[in-house]
Amino acid sequence: MTTEQMTTETTTLTDLIPLSKWNEYYQFPSVGAIRQYVFRAKTNGFDRVIRRIGRKIYIKVSEFTKWIEENNGGQN
Repeated sequence: MTTEQMTTETTTLTDLIPLSKWNEYYQFPSVGAIRQYVFRAKTNGFDRVIRRIGRKIYIKVSEFTKWIEENNGGQN
C-alpha cells in the first residue's frame, strides 16, 4: 500500500465522526449545539451533513465545513 492510498483511506475514515465523539476531534461547536442542528436539520439544511447508521448519528466533516461556509460565509 502506498502512502497516498493510506492517506486517502485515513481521510475517508475520519470524514465521518460519531456525534457523541465530536469534541474529541474538534472543540467547536459543542455536542449540544450539534444536537440542536440535528433536531432542526430539515429546516436549516443540516440534514445533508448527518449520516444515520442504525441508531447512531455521524457527522460528515467535509459537508459540515461546506454547510458552515454557506450559512456564515458572508458574516464576520
